[in-house]
Amino acid sequence: MSGEVVLVGGLWVPAAIMLWMGARLARAGYRVHRFSYSGRDPLEDNLERLARFARSSCAGAAHFVGHSLGGVLIHDVLQRESRLQAGRVVLVGAPVRGSLAGRRLGAAGIGRWMLGGSRARWQACEARWRRPEALGVIAGTRPFGLGRLLGALPGANDGVVLVDETGVDGMSARVLVREAHSALAVSPNVASLTERFLRRGSFA
Repeated sequence: MSGEVVLVGGLWVPAAIMLWMGARLARAGYRVHRFSYSGRDPLEDNLERLARFARSSCAGAAHFVGHSLGGVLIHDVLQRESRLQAGRVVLVGAPVRGSLAGRRLGAAGIGRWMLGGSRARWQACEARWRRPEALGVIAGTRPFGLGRLLGALPGANDGVVLVDETGVDGMSARVLVREAHSALAVSPNVASLTERFLRRGSFA
């Protein structure tokens, strides 16, 4: 076995969206755990649930892989829970520095309802990795997604998240892939890159 991995999907998608990634990692010898949550629940509740899930499901220091809001939850819980054991960490299309598209969506009534308890997390903020574990970031550059329906997105983006919103000071590496936001979770290339980083601590 290569260890254990906790997979966390995005805001409006079921945990099943991570099946492709999980299958790839399982074939590589990892024991895979998929964390389910409602993105509309309060952010603090989801952070607490994720910490409990990791502690109860994994025998030791598990790797973590998260797409979109799932990556944000992983980043935030590991920053907050310094005693939570972790292996290597991969964030995929995760707007850890806030989300311009999220702020635009949250400006309207229906958007506030859709975002629920995650809404405040999309405000612009800094992101710095203070843990010793290797952190890898994967960002998409195919500008196709819901975010563009809310207005033009500046700079490189995946249609929802700006590449600049994925950056974490202190990250070990970041790689850009020609994928749209939703496709990142099911991309064979992203799955391959993720497996490589978990095994080596590098995308190279």
